[in-house]
Amino acid sequence: MTDQPDVRRGESRSADNNSAVVDLKEYKQSKDPSPVTFHRRELDAILWIYGRMVGEGEWRDYAIDHLKDRAVFSVFKRSGEMPLFSIEKNPKLAAKQGAYAVINTHGTILKRGHELPQVLKVFSKTLKLVEK
Repeated sequence: MTDQPDVRRGESRSADNNSAVVDLKEYKQSKDPSPVTFHRRELDAILWIYGRMVGEGEWRDYAIDHLKDRAVFSVFKRSGEMPLFSIEKNPKLAAKQGAYAVINTHGTILKRGHELPQVLKVFSKTLKLVEK
């Protein structure tokens, strides 16, 4: 039961009757788009690399930025410095060059691709043969 009187067929409950039909496409465009984020599996892959590098003493801090057009995971040696590397996810480039990229301090793209695990291989260390 409600405190409002019964409504007859064809009548509206609102007192002002100021309803208007809005085009769904216009409504979606007028709304602020939600920021781009990393999904759980993407963060797992990134944090696995981060944990390994922290264990080796190379990285010490990180920051995650969720912007309107891209998501950025930045890695620092010290928190007061520029990031050593930035791992970016830019969905607008997904059909072209790939949504994922690893960028160094100077802004050079070290690796770009469609799949995050492939792009993160830039941090894999290759073993070198050392002769005696």
